[in-house]
Amino acid sequence: MQRRIYFDNASTTNINPEVLKSYKQLLDQYYVNSESLYDEGTKISRMMEKARSAIAGLLDVESDEIIFTSGSSESNTAAIKGVCFACRDKKHIITTNIEHSSIMNACRQMEEVFGYDVTYLPVSSEGTVTADQVAAALRPDTAIVSVMHVNNEVGSVNPIEEIAELVKKHSHAYMHSDLTQSVGKVDLDMKYIDLASVSAHKLEGLKGSGILVKRRHVPFVPLINGGEQEQGFRGGTSNACVNMVFAKTLRLALENGRKSHEHIEKLSAYLEKGLREIEGVEINHPQKHVASTINFSYEKIPSEVMQNALNLKGFMVSARSTCDSKSENPSYVLEAMGYSSRRASSCIRISLSRDNTEEEATLFLKALKEIIEQYG
Repeated sequence: MQRRIYFDNASTTNINPEVLKSYKQLLDQYYVNSESLYDEGTKISRMMEKARSAIAGLLDVESDEIIFTSGSSESNTAAIKGVCFACRDKKHIITTNIEHSSIMNACRQMEEVFGYDVTYLPVSSEGTVTADQVAAALRPDTAIVSVMHVNNEVGSVNPIEEIAELVKKHSHAYMHSDLTQSVGKVDLDMKYIDLASVSAHKLEGLKGSGILVKRRHVPFVPLINGGEQEQGFRGGTSNACVNMVFAKTLRLALENGRKSHEHIEKLSAYLEKGLREIEGVEINHPQKHVASTINFSYEKIPSEVMQNALNLKGFMVSARSTCDSKSENPSYVLEAMGYSSRRASSCIRISLSRDNTEEEATLFLKALKEIIEQYG
C-alpha cells in the first residue's frame, strides 16, 4: 500500500490524541443542554465556563470576552458585521487585499448589500501592510480595521501590534485580527486588539470549533439570533463538549508550538534549500514568514496538474487556501504580491507540522523532480 504523506497542515491538522480522548470522555457523559436548570445542565454550564476562563487566561483577556463559535470563518464574519451593524453611523471598513475569503466576502457583501465603503490595502512584495498604510486610510467614519496576523498561503507576518496601537490611539475604529494561522507560531500581545478569531482545527483540535475574542468595550450586534447563549452574542444551543475541549486544544497548541519551533524551522530550511536547487522552481513566500508555510511555483505545470501528480505519488498538498481550492483562478494572494498570473496559477503550498520528518521532505523533493521530468 502506498505511503501517504500529509503536507497540508495550514488547511487542517490531525486531532491531538489528548484532545480526542477528552472529547470522547465528555461526549459519553455530558449530553444534556447546558442551559437546562436541572443539576446536569448546571454542571455542564459550569464546566464550559471553566474552559472559557482557561482560554481567556492563555490569551491574556477576560473570560467574558470569549465567545464560542463554529470556527474562524464565523468569527471573522461576525466581527465585521457585528461591529458595523452596531456602529450604524460609520460606513467605512479597512482591510487588506490578501485576507482569507471569509473576510473578503464579508466585506464585499457589506459593500454590495449594505452600501459600505471598503478600503482594500495593497500588500508589498513581502505580503504585508504597514501601520502607515493603515493610518493613511483611517477616516472619521471607519468602523473597523481587519488585518490578518499571518497569511494562510505564504505565511507572511503583519505587524499587528504596531497597527493595532496606531488604530487605538488615532481613531475610534475597532481593530480585528484573524489569528487562525498564527496561534502557536507567532507570539502576540493582545493589548490593543479589540476582536480576534481563532479556529480549533488548525491547532490539532476539532472541526466546527472556534472562538471570537470580543473585548468588553466593543459594541456588537449578533450574527446568529437565538436565546441568551454566549451572553446573547451568539444564539443556538451550545456545543458544550466541543467548547470545553477548546481550552485543552489551545493550551497544547501553545506548548507544542514552542517545543517544535526549532524542528519545523530546520525542516523548512531543508525543503527550501532542496526546492531552490531544482531548475525552474521559484519560491513565493517572503523571507520573513512562519517556517511551517512554504509556497513555490513551477510555471510549466499548473497548480491542479501538480497537485494531482503529487497526490498520485502519495503527497497531500494544496495550492491556494483550501476554501478556494476548487477555484481555477490564480492565487489572488500571489497576484497581490506582484507575481504574474502564470506564476500565481502554478503555485503549491506545503504546510508542515511537528509530525513531519526530514525523510518525508527528501521523498517529496525526489517526487517533485520526477514530476517535473515527466510533465515539465
